[in-house]
Amino acid sequence: MRTRDGRSQRYQPLHAASPRPRHAVQTVAPPAPAPPAPPGPKRGRRLLSWIATAALSRVVSALVPLVLLPVTLSYLGTDLYGLWAAVLAVTGMVAFADLGVGLGLMTRLAPCRVDGDSDAARRYVSSAYAAVCGVALPTCGLLWLFGGFIPWPLLFNATGAAARDAHLVALVCLTAFLLNIPLSLIARVQYAYQQVAASNVWQATASALSLPLALGAVYAKLPPIAVIASIAIGPLLVNIVNTVWTFGWRLPQLRPRPRYVDGRGVRELFGLGGLFFLVTLIMVLADNADPLLIAHVLGLASVTAYAVPARLFNQLGALVTLVNQPLWPMHGEALARGDLDWIRRTVRRMTIVSTLIAVGPSTILVLFGEQLLAAWLPISIGNRSLLLGLACWWIVLAAISPRFMVQNAAGVVRPQLCGYLLYLPLSIVGKLLGVHWWGVAAAPYVAVVVYTVTVVPAAIVGYRRALRIRTT
Repeated sequence: MRTRDGRSQRYQPLHAASPRPRHAVQTVAPPAPAPPAPPGPKRGRRLLSWIATAALSRVVSALVPLVLLPVTLSYLGTDLYGLWAAVLAVTGMVAFADLGVGLGLMTRLAPCRVDGDSDAARRYVSSAYAAVCGVALPTCGLLWLFGGFIPWPLLFNATGAAARDAHLVALVCLTAFLLNIPLSLIARVQYAYQQVAASNVWQATASALSLPLALGAVYAKLPPIAVIASIAIGPLLVNIVNTVWTFGWRLPQLRPRPRYVDGRGVRELFGLGGLFFLVTLIMVLADNADPLLIAHVLGLASVTAYAVPARLFNQLGALVTLVNQPLWPMHGEALARGDLDWIRRTVRRMTIVSTLIAVGPSTILVLFGEQLLAAWLPISIGNRSLLLGLACWWIVLAAISPRFMVQNAAGVVRPQLCGYLLYLPLSIVGKLLGVHWWGVAAAPYVAVVVYTVTVVPAAIVGYRRALRIRTT
């Protein structure tokens, strides 16, 4: 719904203006400034520059874990490395700890930018930080208070030295993750305000910092937990600096402050974020359950055999995400302007680009991954069937991702929620049976089949619904 001046009522400031005094002299308000002119070709050039920056930053970010992998695997040993991989899977499963507020924030900020409404944007940002800190910090405190009562060795099926370190490894990884939840909101703000190149550089820096910290811990022969902690602390430090830099110099008008926290804004972010929360919860539970399922069916050694190739392909998945995520605020801007033709063209083109980005590296890893792993790692890990399954998984995700960006920008979340509600139980049951009968290589194949028949149709329906909403 739009007012006479063309601005959307949905994104007006969260606080209404003060009422006029009864006998005040009425004056004619100046006309509201017109929205910025449509960017036209600049939007396409900006997207190309973001893709190039994402690819470059992803190369830097991917090299760090690749360099660290043989070092950490040799230093930690197979069982402890498998335990670490399983704990990281748990941190992936609680990626929904901000209750979808970060994703809701990015959706709400894009129209604020189009309308030039800094007041509403500042209230959304302040409310988002208050809401997320109110979840993450108490959860971190509860973890340290009651973490000693959790049977971590039983949870991860850890034995021997890995069982002794299970509690400490879980505390370190989960604490770093929880503290990073509010700190990572800065990336959502940067994306919404289309400072994607800067955000990509900061993310690459976060990965790069882990390299000297971890190598220094190994060189100093510190305990294994110190090596794990050094890798976990890198993103924390970089996000702190990024937050100070962004709100201090680049976007000072959005700097969060307690007086800007607004109850209505918090409720609105939780309302939209709640849908994103449910989708993210189901998605991460299904996609990060593999190490835990394998640990209980085949043992921790098999987790390492799966986690190492999966980590290689996760770098490819991160590149696909970096390439497609800038489309979220760009589609939000285009939807606010009613530029549906640009959205359709971009989705078609980005489907091809995203798929090709996944196909190229996947082909190399499938053909030469066994030899690379054999020459690179101190232990024998490599399974072409597993590599092919992981490649198929990321290609499917890359092909459908551009359509998700449109419906996310429009706040159309229910169709994909229905798809993931079907995907979660079917994939877990299928993976348990597949791993039991055919080994670790079965997990990605089961995921591909179930995802194709449940989530992909839901993504297509949601994409069409998002476009129909903007045409009515």
